[in-house]
Amino acid sequence: MTSIQDFISEEILLRYDAVDVNVYQSNIFHTRILIKELQLQNYLFKTDVYELDPRVRLDIANRLRREMIEIFS
Repeated sequence: MTSIQDFISEEILLRYDAVDVNVYQSNIFHTRILIKELQLQNYLFKTDVYELDPRVRLDIANRLRREMIEIFS
C-alpha cells in the first residue's frame, strides 16, 4: 500500500484536495483532505444562508475556510 487515495473513488477525490502523509517505517498511512468548493449551508445550524447579509456570509465563509486550512496544514 502506498496511498489511501488509491481506495477513495475518483468522484470523491475530484471534490477534495488530498495530500498523503505516510510514515512507511511505522506502517502509518494518512491522507489529509480539504474540500475545494465550500457549501456554506452545510455548516450553518437552523439558519438559511440567504437569511444572512452577504457581508456576513462572506465573513463566515472566510473564517470557516481559514479554520479548515489551519487544520489541514
